[in-house]
Amino acid sequence: MQVTCGDMRLDLSRPRIMGIVNVTPDSFSDGGEHDTLAAAADHARKLIAEGADIIDIGGESTRPMAETVSVAEELERVIPLVEILRGCGAIISVDTRKPEVMHAAIQAGAHMINDVQALQAEGALSIVAPAGVAVCVLHMQGEPQNMQRQANYNDVTETVYEFLQQRIDALLAAGVARERIIIDPGFGFGKQLQHNLQLLKHLAVFTGLNYPILVGMSRKSMLGALTGRAVGEREAAGLAAHLYAVNQGANIIRVHDVAACRDALTVWQAIKGTQ
Repeated sequence: MQVTCGDMRLDLSRPRIMGIVNVTPDSFSDGGEHDTLAAAADHARKLIAEGADIIDIGGESTRPMAETVSVAEELERVIPLVEILRGCGAIISVDTRKPEVMHAAIQAGAHMINDVQALQAEGALSIVAPAGVAVCVLHMQGEPQNMQRQANYNDVTETVYEFLQQRIDALLAAGVARERIIIDPGFGFGKQLQHNLQLLKHLAVFTGLNYPILVGMSRKSMLGALTGRAVGEREAAGLAAHLYAVNQGANIIRVHDVAACRDALTVWQAIKGTQ
């Protein structure tokens, strides 16, 4: 399986790592750590050296109850970093909900758009469809400002599956080639602990959609609820959750701690490859 990412290809014959670079002052885990251009670029290069296949750049926090930022501010945070990292060897992804930022990011050289609103904003599909970049669509119930207050499901796995199928159909109808599409069940996005655990336990169900699966649980509150650990102390819990996800069919894992993740995947692959 391969994903077409503009002029690059992502080979999914083994699990791949997406490293997180938040150029925001208020992200739940690393807000303010990389909110200058130089610091963000240095951090991205460090993640690539540690083994990140994809760098995911975010200029607006999507943590619960996060404040929205203006288009102008998000552009100022994201686009210069995309331009600096162009040609770095990794796939450059931009995590945004705004069509204007999607357009500018693609023009600046981004290979992927990672949208927590699954390209439902007006104009998003028409911008991304003809561009040739990869697209990751995520399930989120509600908005970041209210998503944890609306987390109710009869069957979370069925609901997320049906939503992702609908968005796949919309992308295909808009002219997005199937080899450009990635799906994300959206751990923590409008989901309580029991919903996240059910999704993770039944993650293999989503392989039935026949698209690459991206998961992101790094440092999230679900891990804190289970372990009692503070945000910066959840690396071990995240490794356990992500290795379980890979064993259930996840193709890409989105993490803060790339080096540890790379080591864990190396061991997992060695065991799996042993006759």
